[in-house]
Amino acid sequence: MNSRTFLTVHGVIYVVFALALFFIPHVIWPMYGVELNDQYAYFLSQHTSIFLAGIGVISLLLRDIETGQVAKNLFLALLVTNLLGVVITVYAGVKGIFVGFGWSDPAFFTVLSLLSYFQLSKQNNL
Repeated sequence: MNSRTFLTVHGVIYVVFALALFFIPHVIWPMYGVELNDQYAYFLSQHTSIFLAGIGVISLLLRDIETGQVAKNLFLALLVTNLLGVVITVYAGVKGIFVGFGWSDPAFFTVLSLLSYFQLSKQNNL
């Protein structure tokens, strides 16, 4: 997969999740086994969408990045971000916070981590 395609897919995925967590958290979180009990939990979901959308927008705006140090740094940052997603969501699953569909999150972040790693390795080989 070339960098443009990867960054487009990556950005769209993050933006879609950001929009879902902002506009319909009461639908999304229960699928993961998480209850939104009050206005503060609802707000925290919306607050989280800021960062998801930011990662998505960064990916989309940098789709035409040229090979070089900046591209390497971008793919490394995305790799670290996605690996943190793996660790945090596995933790949530092991602790029983995420149940049901929640176990899809570690798989999702693992796939994005692998794709980020492949993009980074392409940069290192050039």
